[in-house]
Amino acid sequence: MPLRLRAFTRRTHYYHKLELEPKVFRRSHAALTKALQGGRQLTRDELRDALTRADVVTHGLQRMAYIMMSAEIDGIVCSGARRGKQFTYALLDERVPKATALKRDEALAELVKRYFLSHGPATLQDFVKWSGLTMSDARNGLEEVKGQFDAALVDGHTYWFAALTPFRKVKSPMVYLLPNYDEYTIGYRNHSAVFDTSHLNQLVFSHLLVVTGRIAGTWKRTLNKTSVVIQSNSFTRLTKAETRAIAVAAGQYGVFLKLPVVLA
Repeated sequence: MPLRLRAFTRRTHYYHKLELEPKVFRRSHAALTKALQGGRQLTRDELRDALTRADVVTHGLQRMAYIMMSAEIDGIVCSGARRGKQFTYALLDERVPKATALKRDEALAELVKRYFLSHGPATLQDFVKWSGLTMSDARNGLEEVKGQFDAALVDGHTYWFAALTPFRKVKSPMVYLLPNYDEYTIGYRNHSAVFDTSHLNQLVFSHLLVVTGRIAGTWKRTLNKTSVVIQSNSFTRLTKAETRAIAVAAGQYGVFLKLPVVLA
């Protein structure tokens, strides 16, 4: 069963379990539209209050989550601007500029182009895994735009990337503390270029420690009232420079959270 069909089947199962019938979604969509219209951007708790006033039952985390998920899938709401540390929602029609409708082959070519511009170097198999489209669609889309990209054959795999992409040597280690499910992993099928796959079982649900382009370990955070504790777990021995770079990245994360950092 295709991935998208399995996801739809799971949703309908939970819709039935949570008594979320089409008439409930019609009422919730209308209530969300009324609450957000005029450029308002509200948090989930504020939208829960609006739904309650419209006699839409929102008790339980799952029911509210599926109400909002349905509104996103149906193109009613999208992410709004952050309000401090809180996420908000906005009306999709008000927040996203109107786009010109594309024919299928044009849309396919545009999707392939955007993927390789943002993810290259990457393979066609990576695009198929990321998009959920067929290999035939992927080839057809690439055929339309491949003149805009360079290609390199590495270990029997053809990698596509933006033409004239500047490459530069990094003098000091560059460290990124990435979240789990980041595009750095889920955006590709083959991770061998940036990761020793013998450590694959250690990546399940873990945040990613990336050192100069390679996934070098995992990290986790523990928040308390006075600080954020960051603990890193590297797969191999790190140099002193790499260890210092991790401390710098952790410090930047602390600045974002407005909390002092404690490295474990």
